Amino acid sequence: MTLLLGIDLGTSSVKSILFDPHQAKIVATAAQEYPIDKPRPDRAEQNPEAWWQATVETVRRVTTAADRSRIAGISFSGQMHGALLLDAQGQPLHPAIIWADQRSAEACQTLIETVGAERYAAVAGTLPAAGFMGPTLVWLAHHQPDLLDRTHKVIFPKDYLRLRLTGHIATDVSDAAGSGVFDIRRQRWADSILDKVGLPVDLFPELLLSTAVAGSLTQPAAEALGLPAGIPVVAGCADQPAQAIGNGLIRPGRASVTTGSGGQVFTPIQINPTSGQTDPRLHVFNHAVPGLWYVLGAILSAGLSLRWLRDLTGLPQSGQAYATLSAEASTVPAGAEGLIFLPYLSGERTPHMDPLARGGFIGLTHFHQRGHLARAVMEGVAMALRQALELSLSLGGQVETIIAAGGGAESDVWRQIQADVLGLPMQQSLLREQAGVGAALLAGVGAGFYTDLDEACAQVVQYGPPTHPDPIRHKQYNQLYERFAQLYPRLQDDFHWLAKFQTA
Repeated sequence: MTLLLGIDLGTSSVKSILFDPHQAKIVATAAQEYPIDKPRPDRAEQNPEAWWQATVETVRRVTTAADRSRIAGISFSGQMHGALLLDAQGQPLHPAIIWADQRSAEACQTLIETVGAERYAAVAGTLPAAGFMGPTLVWLAHHQPDLLDRTHKVIFPKDYLRLRLTGHIATDVSDAAGSGVFDIRRQRWADSILDKVGLPVDLFPELLLSTAVAGSLTQPAAEALGLPAGIPVVAGCADQPAQAIGNGLIRPGRASVTTGSGGQVFTPIQINPTSGQTDPRLHVFNHAVPGLWYVLGAILSAGLSLRWLRDLTGLPQSGQAYATLSAEASTVPAGAEGLIFLPYLSGERTPHMDPLARGGFIGLTHFHQRGHLARAVMEGVAMALRQALELSLSLGGQVETIIAAGGGAESDVWRQIQADVLGLPMQQSLLREQAGVGAALLAGVGAGFYTDLDEACAQVVQYGPPTHPDPIRHKQYNQLYERFAQLYPRLQDDFHWLAKFQTA
């Protein structure tokens, strides 16, 4: 009986998933945290050795009670965008500079001015953002050229784990798309961008399909992990397409809305390989599914908004606090009795792309209680996600169902609010740990257990009963949404003026 091993390298922890494809269920999971190092306020770095040690620990834990000889394949899901510099022997030259690093903000502007915003987005599917590999390398070229001169290859975080398992340096197309210097249509490194900023194409690794076998488990790695040598190691993919695979989003017609700390709208699309529409407020990246792309819209403070309210109102930092807020919100009618919340507590990405946007309660009176605030927060986040979804659908067509993911989707109240605001049914996958499961399914395809991802998802992914929108509340929310969408343009100048008074 076959087992598959999925390793999900996140920002705060690694999770290893042992998956039984015969019964379509997770056999065991284990997670191990590691820190984000901030040597300066605008820096966010991680020690790749911490990733490796956490991986060794979690793999050993999930395989303790298993027959390790049954493991037929290993693959990965990984945090996106970051850069790890390697020397000619494949050793790290510097801590990994991850997606949350902000040092390259000025380099983003350099890229836009050098290439042109419209041309840049048409090639890369996105404008450059701080923390993306491309802008990070441009920053290093200006500020630490000696370090860049000593760099043989630059890879993404998950690629380091695969390097440790196989000895082979490579990346996959989906992670490459998140670099900001990848041609999403030609599916190769964007020499038209790289040449203009003086970055050599040979600095970047070999490109593989996400289901390709990148190598086999070496003897030293097998000894470290407690596994047999020779297991096929499959390339893997970025975490957003990995969770999409785990949620069955492998063709157009469905989208996912993830309500985690931030919020993401993931919409699979087909685009013209030679030309096609992009939007600088969105990211258009290559899916792990060959011949498919996806639109990614992101808001910055989804679950973080409710956590902020939890802390502000003195509730304990436990899961029960969120149940309390959900229960109180459920007693308040749609519209929170005249209260709107703008969830821009950390600025906003889609659609405003404004780090100086600010949050706020509009319509607050002495009548409103904590339940009103909780309801308004949930509604405001849902409104912001609707803006991201509508913008995404302008590029990718229509969807019939939304797959609800993330911790916020576990709240029946919040999931119903999202269905009512979006006007679409919401479903949840019956599987958890979707990114890790997605990695395991990639391993299954690469190892030959599944013919392709269509077969894998058909056998594995199942959904719970849908949460249907209420037509009356949806009509109410349509009116509220019109007002919500007007508030940011009205208040933008005030937000920027008020930001001057915030201390660093």
